[in-house]
Amino acid sequence: MSCLHYHHQMLYIEDVSLEKIAQEFGTPCYVYSRQAIENNWRQFDAAFQAKAHRICYAVKANSNLAILNLLANLHSGFDIVSFGELMRVIAAHGDTQKTVFSGVGKTEFEIEQAIYHQIHCFDVESQPELIRLNAIAEKLNKKINIAFRINPDVNPNTHTHIATGLKENKFGIALDDVIPLAKLLVNFPKLNLIGIAAHIGSQITELKPFIKMIQQLAEIYTQLIKMNFSINEINVGGGLGITYHHESPPTLQNYADAIIHQFQNDPVQIILEPGRAIVGNAGILITRVEYLKQSPHKNFIVADAGMNDLLRPALYDAWQPILPVQLRDMPKVHYDITGPVCESADFLGKNRELAILPGDYLAIDCAGAYGFSMSSNYNSRCKPAEVLVDKTNIRLIRHREAVEDLFAHEMI
Repeated sequence: MSCLHYHHQMLYIEDVSLEKIAQEFGTPCYVYSRQAIENNWRQFDAAFQAKAHRICYAVKANSNLAILNLLANLHSGFDIVSFGELMRVIAAHGDTQKTVFSGVGKTEFEIEQAIYHQIHCFDVESQPELIRLNAIAEKLNKKINIAFRINPDVNPNTHTHIATGLKENKFGIALDDVIPLAKLLVNFPKLNLIGIAAHIGSQITELKPFIKMIQQLAEIYTQLIKMNFSINEINVGGGLGITYHHESPPTLQNYADAIIHQFQNDPVQIILEPGRAIVGNAGILITRVEYLKQSPHKNFIVADAGMNDLLRPALYDAWQPILPVQLRDMPKVHYDITGPVCESADFLGKNRELAILPGDYLAIDCAGAYGFSMSSNYNSRCKPAEVLVDKTNIRLIRHREAVEDLFAHEMI
């Protein structure tokens, strides 16, 4: 559900006009609703109230410190995939002892720092990683918690770039390798296997792939229990989709009920790693219409935001809702909404019907996840400002980059 609404022909987020934000902070500009973020997290928490659980927000989705701090104040855990994300959690006053370290490429430095900062658990994705973790733990004389991230070979029926649980993907331990790897743990006394995990992809809009995944996890769990491992956590990852266009993802309660039902008789805590489902519909990108360009074949809106600001349409051919900030009483025209970047892939939306004038503002809705966090400085363009709205209060949570920032670390 969108966090936007019209009032007197003008588009608002909570109780603030987007036009006011654009005029005060400039464009492009990311804007987030505190109420939507907190409501989404609380709804997740409530859906799993019948089972011991922990929400570990996927920092990759949106890593702004103010947003991480909102979630830390709700006692959220965090899912990280890099040392940089760990430092963000710490800077936002998050609890490292509620933090899970995922990812296939953990470096020695990252592992050492994560151990030093006492993270809760490492999700292990391969035998070489297992060996590296044990060697570092022995060097530091620390016993560390691990979970096996399993690749269940489940098709999530999402975009190929964000499918992570198929056998051709780089993620996780193959099903046939889990038990042999567990048997090796007798040689790794510094590693404490406390859980199993899986994450099959992002923007998943069907329940069936999740059910197949948790069934695979349940089978592995039973085998490990029979081997006398004390498995007390089942990490089901994230991936629950949101509605951008015509998608009909499972309800949060149906998703939760399926997971709880599978493990209702097992003495385990469920670990959840939502990202998009928490922040996706809680953020928007405001952009200004610079030109209306007509050609014999197409009409174009050339906006000041481009693929450097919001990559999802270019990278995934993703559909984002695009709304005029001011409703105008004039005929609508079909446009492709493009940016200023020198790439034909630089578009924000295609074939959209809009009544718009040069200088107007557009709101790209549902841009709270994988928006700013995937932005770049391509074409030497400055990254946008970020703003958090709380009812009538507007707070700048990231300054717009200055041109000098682009080459501050470069030398002639």
